[in-house]
Amino acid sequence: MALVAIYTIGSLNHPYDHPISREFYEMGYKVMRQAFVSGDLIEEFSSDEVLFPEEAKGKGYPVLTLTVWKSLQSLHRFSYSGKHSQALRKRSRWMHPSEEKHLSYVVWWADKVKDVSWEEAFKRYNYYIQYGPTPFAFDFKHSFDEKGDAFLVK
Repeated sequence: MALVAIYTIGSLNHPYDHPISREFYEMGYKVMRQAFVSGDLIEEFSSDEVLFPEEAKGKGYPVLTLTVWKSLQSLHRFSYSGKHSQALRKRSRWMHPSEEKHLSYVVWWADKVKDVSWEEAFKRYNYYIQYGPTPFAFDFKHSFDEKGDAFLVK
């Protein structure tokens, strides 16, 4: 059974220790707690030791996440419901808006958790930016199943 990885990237409007940024991290803790309780989140990778890629530098203060999920449907369902949905509605309070060429996330299929890494996430993200959505790297609007066929996620 294939797993789904998602890499997210954003820039906080304020320094990490600013009260509004602390509010973002408090919500993030609640979101991740709900994700673990769902039973659909398999792995969360720490960004503590990660060297931020070029696309994360620039305006604001970079925030990266990398997680692995049981299925594309469970990831999608989680992303647009509950605490995560609440966080998305408040996104503009915390984060700089995405630039035209900047994508805030990329999704891909992996056979095993050990196949997922920060280096792989950066590679998939850059591939998406250069070539658009393909079975190698995609988003929810242009998704693919684990066989590489176009797939409408609900």
